[in-house]
Amino acid sequence: MADIEEIQKSEVKLYTFSGGTVGVNNLELFSQDNTYQGQTKEFSDPFYIITHPKGNLMWDAGLPQMLVGQDPYTDPSGAFTVSRQDSVLNQLQAIGMTPDDIEFLALSHTHFDHSGHANTMKNATWLVQESEYNFITSEETQKNNSDLYNAIKDLTKITKLNGDHDVFGDGTVIIKSMPGHTPGHQVLYLELADHGPVLLTGDLYHLYENREYKRVPSFNYNVEQTLSSMDTFEAFAKEKNAKVYLQHQKEDFNKMPKAPEYLK
Repeated sequence: MADIEEIQKSEVKLYTFSGGTVGVNNLELFSQDNTYQGQTKEFSDPFYIITHPKGNLMWDAGLPQMLVGQDPYTDPSGAFTVSRQDSVLNQLQAIGMTPDDIEFLALSHTHFDHSGHANTMKNATWLVQESEYNFITSEETQKNNSDLYNAIKDLTKITKLNGDHDVFGDGTVIIKSMPGHTPGHQVLYLELADHGPVLLTGDLYHLYENREYKRVPSFNYNVEQTLSSMDTFEAFAKEKNAKVYLQHQKEDFNKMPKAPEYLK
């Protein structure tokens, strides 16, 4: 008789969706030096649904939904031009789901391009590192970065984490604490039915070159923590022989099966 845990592993699936596009007009921000001076790049900005026999998890939440139907928006600094083509409600319909089908929400971190439709998932339990929760709900953030706070303020079902977290208790979906980009940044490890071991990087790495050369964005919360997390990540990826997907790297996004294709 098949082991229950093996059956569960065989049923864990990943659905990839576009949460918008980020045009980086000043790529130099993504290194501590002038390596990328004068360069630009287009980033993907996905979010994901992970289905498991014990429930469904949404990982990240794309760009703000107010962008849907609008012209691309460039921030006041001119560093980023962002756009989003579709709402989470329409996108979930592609796999026969509504927000009420999502038991858990986890954000790699709470920057605006990862928390866009988070409040739509207010009935889900938010799995967040306590350090990230304290950062995003602090008086300083509410005062100086109110948009970041407002993006998650409707989430009231909260499980605060302090380190790694096995979401379903069987090793197939594990949130890994990887601080540095923000105080409570995290990545996601999956054991998928059709792809094997997979790691979604959040913003630990934005670019292939940053992974290869351990380059740290100029705006990261803590450089030393980031470098330590990179070491921990690479050791874990090697241990698990996991395929690594950089969420903002368009080439990796294009490799992932999208919802309509997944169901064919």
